[in-house]
Amino acid sequence: MENFFLDNTDRQILAYLTEDARLSLKVLSGKIGLSSPSTAERIRRLEERGIIEGYGARVNLPAVGYGMQALVRVKPLPGMLHKVEKMIQAMPECIECDKVTGEDCFVMRLAFHSIGQLDDLLDGLADYAQSNTSIVKSSPVKRRLPPL
Repeated sequence: MENFFLDNTDRQILAYLTEDARLSLKVLSGKIGLSSPSTAERIRRLEERGIIEGYGARVNLPAVGYGMQALVRVKPLPGMLHKVEKMIQAMPECIECDKVTGEDCFVMRLAFHSIGQLDDLLDGLADYAQSNTSIVKSSPVKRRLPPL
C-alpha cells in the first residue's frame, strides 16, 4: 500500500483548501510560506496520490428548497440487499449513504421538502426493506476533516 504520510505543509494545504477550495494559488502559497510553483507541485502530488479527490461547492440546502433532512437506517429483507442498494443509489434525495455493520445494512441521509415527500420516499422501499427514520433537527458538527 502506498505511503500516505503527510508533512506539515501538506496538512496546511489540505486544511486551507478544505476551508476554501477557491483560494488562489498566490494566496495559498503566501499562507503556507512556499512559492506558487512549489505549492502547485504539492497540490498536484496530493491529487495524484488520491488524497485530494476533487473540489466542490457547499450548497445551503434550505436555500434551494430542501428544508428538511433525515437519517434513515435501512435493513433489507432477505435476498433484497442488492436491489435495495440500487434503489438507494437511484434516489436523488439520498445525499449520502454508508453500508454499515450491525442490525442494519445502510444508513442514508435524505434531503426533502416535506414529511409527505419523506413518506413517498420511504414507501418506495417498504416492500424490500425495513427502515427506521430520525429527522435531523440541527447539525452542530458539519462534515470536516479529522486530525491529520
